[in-house]
Amino acid sequence: MDRFYVTTPIYYVNAEPHIGHAYTTIVADVMNRFQKLMGRKTFFLTGTDEHGDKIVQAAEDAGVDPKSYADRISAMFRQTWPQLNVSNDHFIRTTDPEHMKTVQYILQKVHDSGDIYFSTYKGLYCVGCERFYTEKELVEGKCPDHEKEPVEREEANYFFRMSKYQDWLLEHIQSNEGFIRPERYRNEVLSFLKEPLEDLCISRPKERLSWGIPLPFDDRYVTYVWFDALINYVSAIGYPDGPLFHEFWPVAQHTIAKDILKPHGIYWPTMARAAGFPPFQHLNVHGYWRTEGGKMSKSHGTVVRPLDLAPLYGVDAFRYFLLREMVFGLDANFSEEALVQRLNSDLANDLGNLFSRTTGMTDRYFQGKIPPFGSEPDELDRSLETQMEATLDQWRTEMPRLAFHKTLMAVWECINAANKYVDHAAPWNLAKDPGQLPKLQTVLRTLLEINKVVAVLISPFMPDTSEKMLQRLGIEKGALDLRLEEDGKWGTLKAGMPVHKGEPLFPRIQREEPKGGKPPKGAGKPGSSRDAAPKPAPAEKDESISFDLFKQVDLRAGIVKQAEKVPKSDRLLRLIVDIGEERQVVAGIAQTHSPEELVGRQVIVVANLQRAKIMGVESHGMVLAVKDGDTLKLVTTESPVSPGLKVT
Repeated sequence: MDRFYVTTPIYYVNAEPHIGHAYTTIVADVMNRFQKLMGRKTFFLTGTDEHGDKIVQAAEDAGVDPKSYADRISAMFRQTWPQLNVSNDHFIRTTDPEHMKTVQYILQKVHDSGDIYFSTYKGLYCVGCERFYTEKELVEGKCPDHEKEPVEREEANYFFRMSKYQDWLLEHIQSNEGFIRPERYRNEVLSFLKEPLEDLCISRPKERLSWGIPLPFDDRYVTYVWFDALINYVSAIGYPDGPLFHEFWPVAQHTIAKDILKPHGIYWPTMARAAGFPPFQHLNVHGYWRTEGGKMSKSHGTVVRPLDLAPLYGVDAFRYFLLREMVFGLDANFSEEALVQRLNSDLANDLGNLFSRTTGMTDRYFQGKIPPFGSEPDELDRSLETQMEATLDQWRTEMPRLAFHKTLMAVWECINAANKYVDHAAPWNLAKDPGQLPKLQTVLRTLLEINKVVAVLISPFMPDTSEKMLQRLGIEKGALDLRLEEDGKWGTLKAGMPVHKGEPLFPRIQREEPKGGKPPKGAGKPGSSRDAAPKPAPAEKDESISFDLFKQVDLRAGIVKQAEKVPKSDRLLRLIVDIGEERQVVAGIAQTHSPEELVGRQVIVVANLQRAKIMGVESHGMVLAVKDGDTLKLVTTESPVSPGLKVT
C-alpha cells in the first residue's frame, strides 16, 4: 500500500519520560522515516494518557490539581521528542475535547447495541495497574508488574461484553499471521484466549474518581482508563467521518512494550469490533530495557532519562545504540559503557573513519571535487558495488520485519567492506603514479558513491548524520525528503561538485575514571582522558567473581541452523546459530558431534563474547558444553524455548 500509519502508546503522565518511552517512540520514528524513504504517505501519532487513579495520586503528592499536573508532565513528553529527532505528525492528549467527544460517541454506540451493561463485581484490584486481577494472573499473590498484593474491592460498575467477541478474535488472530508480532507475543495472546474471557469493567464511580471522561449514558460514572486511552488511535485521525480515518486506519500499526500486550491484543480489537470498525493491521511488541539485571521501572526507581544521555553522546549515537543493541521483541541490557563502546567502535572507527578517509583523499587528490569514473571498474571495484546491492536487498527485506539490528549489521558489513577496499586499492600509492590517475578517479568515485548510499540508508536511524554526510557530498536534502528510488541510486553523484572534509562525524569518547570508584554519571567526554587509579594488589588470590561481573555474561538460548567442519581441522565445527539473530560460531566439538546431528539442536551461547578468528574463520560467540571424561555434552534447556531468550 502507498500509505502507512504508526502509533506509540500514549504515555501515562504519572512520571517523566525515560529510556523505555524513548525506545518505543524512536522505533516508531524509524518505521515512519523508512516508509517515507520508500515513497509512502505516512502519519505518525504519539501523545499522553492523563486520566485515572494514579494521576490523581501523583497530583496529590505534587500538591497540585490533576489538570495542572497532567499539563506539566505532558509538556515534558511533547518537548522531549523533537530533541530526539522524532518526527511525529500529531501529539494527542486524552484531555483534548475532540478525544473526549469521540470516547463518548463510541461508548454510546456500544451501549446502544447492548454490549455495555451494569453489574456489581467483587475482586482483587491493583491500584498501580488500575484493573482487577484473577487469582491465576497473580504471581505469589502479587501483581506481576508492581509486585504488590492487590486489595479486595467490590463495586457496582459498567461492563463491556468482551467475552462475546472471544471466538471472533481467536479466528482473526489465527487467520492473520502478522496481526501480532513477533510470533512469541501472538502465541502469548492465543494462550490468554484458551481460557474464557471475562467481561471488561469500563467505569469508575465519580464518588471515588472524578478525574475522567463522564459516561454519556450515566453521569455518575467516568470511563475506565483503557476504554478511554485506546480510543486515541482513532480519535486522533477523525473517527468516524474524518478523511484521515478513512485514509490511514486500514494501514494502522501500533508499537508497544510487552507490558501492555493484553489491553492492545485483546481489549482493543474487541472494542473496535463492537464499535463497528475493523481492528488495526499490526501490533508490534518489543521487550524491556533492563539495568543492573532488572526491568527498567518507574516504581523501582531504575530509569534512565534520555535527555541525560543524548546531549552528552549525541542524539544520533543514542538512537543508533538503542536500535542496534535491542533485538526487537527481546529484552536488552542498557549501560553507558555499552553505549560508549558502540559509539567508538561502530560510529567513530567504522563509519566515521570511512567518511573521513574518503573526503580527506578527495580533498587531497582532487582539490575537493567529485571525480568522474576514470577507468572501467575492475573486479575489486565491482565487488564493492555488489556488496552495496546485497546490502540494499537486505535493508529492504529486514526493515519491514522490524529487524533493525539486522538492518544495521548489513549496512555496517558494507561500511567495513569499504574500509577494506581502501586498504586494498591503496589510493595513496596510485596517487604517486600519474599514469594511474584514471584508476585513482574510479577508486575515489566508488568510495564517494558508497558513502552517499550509506548516508541514505542510515537516514531513518541517524537523520542528523545522514544530512551532514550528504551536505558534505554536495546534496542539500533533509532526511525526511530523501527517497530511496532517487537518492539511493549508484552513480548519481555529479562530477565536479565540491566535497567538504569537515570535522569527524563522531569524535571518540574516553570515559573518565576517577580514583576510588566508577566514573560518575555523564563522565564520558569527547576527546578527554584520565588515567584510572591503579588497583592495589590483593593480599591473596581470590578466584571468586562478583554477581555484577557474572551478570555481564550474556547467555542466550539458540538453535543450530547450519553446521559444517572447518577445513584442515579435526576438532572445529562452523555453526550458524539463531539467537534472535543469526551468529557464526566456531565450536571445538567436532570429535564428539557430527554436523548432521547438531542441526535443529537447542544450545546455549555466550552472545557478548568478543569476535575472534579461529583457523581463519570468524567466530562471534561460544557454545557452552560440559566435559565429561573424554566426551563433550552440550548445555541445553529443559524443554524447547524460543531462540534469543536470555538465561537468567
